Amino acid sequence: MVQSLPKFISLDTFLTSAEIGDRCELIDGEAIPKMSPKRFHAKTQKALLKLLDGWAEERGHFYPEWSVVLTRQGEPWVPIPDLMFVSYDRLPRDWDEDAPSPVPPDLAIEVVSPDQSFGTMAAKAADYLAAGVTRVWIVDPRAKSITVFLPDASPQTFMESQVIEDAYLEGLRLTVAEVFNSV
Repeated sequence: MVQSLPKFISLDTFLTSAEIGDRCELIDGEAIPKMSPKRFHAKTQKALLKLLDGWAEERGHFYPEWSVVLTRQGEPWVPIPDLMFVSYDRLPRDWDEDAPSPVPPDLAIEVVSPDQSFGTMAAKAADYLAAGVTRVWIVDPRAKSITVFLPDASPQTFMESQVIEDAYLEGLRLTVAEVFNSV
């Protein structure tokens, strides 16, 4: 159980301890259990997975709930994005470890749960960008919006029929309506 671990744990202990399991994030030296998603969160995550999976298939690794080893405020940080895409340019196609991603993703997607505020998620997006993640999407099922965070740019919120396209994520094109109409 996570409760029996010391308050501060090292990255190595976090990654190798059988007591922690795979549903915890390493934040500020603590193993913090990730909340289990509820139905609307899970439906939104599933819709995004279905919409993006075909695009990602020949471009990189795209998985739900895959942890990644990053650095946050100078300390090891192991978040578990709801969805994550890592291009084959960053992580070769034949990488086959059963481990957290060793490189920052090209795209991290977080779905806002009912108990989370957009402000908290925006701060997490800033942490992702500072850690080398190239794109972060914060998906808000209540507002039916997707806010895209880029390095050195203001966040942009998309709603309804607005098209999300990004030259960095070549060939990816979808509208917010496509996501929420399939939920």
